[in-house]
Amino acid sequence: MRLSSMADYAVVTMSAAARHCGGARVSAAELAAETGLPAPTVQKLVSRLTAAGLLRSARGAHGGLKLARPAAAITLADIIEAVEGPIALTACVEDARDCGLEDCCTVRPHWATVNAAMRGALAQVSLIQLAGAAR
Repeated sequence: MRLSSMADYAVVTMSAAARHCGGARVSAAELAAETGLPAPTVQKLVSRLTAAGLLRSARGAHGGLKLARPAAAITLADIIEAVEGPIALTACVEDARDCGLEDCCTVRPHWATVNAAMRGALAQVSLIQLAGAAR
């Protein structure tokens, strides 16, 4: 399994945001500068991460971005799902209509277990660990 570039960048962006946890709000431009990611990419990610409830955005003079909940309560699984959607190693768990093996596949019933195990493993890694924060 390999993460998409956007999922990878989301983890990098959230890690940078976590390092500001408890401090002043941070802008998407500041996160882009800190991470070395292109500003349009960070802005797109910020939109997705905010929509997923991982970041909170405020406008105005004291506006900017903050984590929506403590870094210890945000997991790698949460971040990946915000960008990629549900964690699934195969598409057939959600929709087998595109599979030519649907009628005779003996593995399909087991993918949900595999996907749950993968999500569980990713959920064991907190953002606080990824950010390298000593909290």
